[in-house]
Amino acid sequence: METKKYKMLSLGDSYTIGELMPDSDRFPNQAVAMLKTDGIDFQEPRIIAKTGWTTDELMAAINAEIVDSDYDVVTLLIGVNNQYRGRSSENYRDEFIPLLEMAIAFANGRPFHVLVISIPDWGVTPFAEGRDRRKIAEEIDLYNSINMDEATSLMVHYIDITPESRNASNDSSLVAEDKLHPSAAMYLEWAAKVTEVIKNKILLQ
Repeated sequence: METKKYKMLSLGDSYTIGELMPDSDRFPNQAVAMLKTDGIDFQEPRIIAKTGWTTDELMAAINAEIVDSDYDVVTLLIGVNNQYRGRSSENYRDEFIPLLEMAIAFANGRPFHVLVISIPDWGVTPFAEGRDRRKIAEEIDLYNSINMDEATSLMVHYIDITPESRNASNDSSLVAEDKLHPSAAMYLEWAAKVTEVIKNKILLQ
């Protein structure tokens, strides 16, 4: 009997595409590798993400693609560039909701097969030197309160990786060479959280 080969779709920006990292170090790819080690066979994840994308740019990219609605897992991590560009939290909510609804549709209408991942705090990185780090943190926290509210409202899983991202303030190994984006070690921490939810809360249902 042939073992089921699961499918994952990951939607987002630089944090999903893994800016500066080889494909294998992206958090969706590391999660799939962990799951395979545990005997859960996934195809290589499909990723729709690009460095710099905001919510509306991600939506436009999705609309330009043909996306199946039979994914076993869909991840959504988006919003840091909205914050970086100074967009309002109301605009973020208005554009995040339809993205989350699309993610659920791609999971065949099953919200419990969708993972919303919180926005990391880039304000702790060396790149943010000279900027108002407290203001960045407050805005990231506000955006994350929105994406968590919407995930909870639609009964979607929520993974908070923001505390881990803030460890980069005193651990340079968690930051890539550009002094801004996460390193493979940081992505590994996120992948472990994603893997745990997939194994224990999604595939066991």
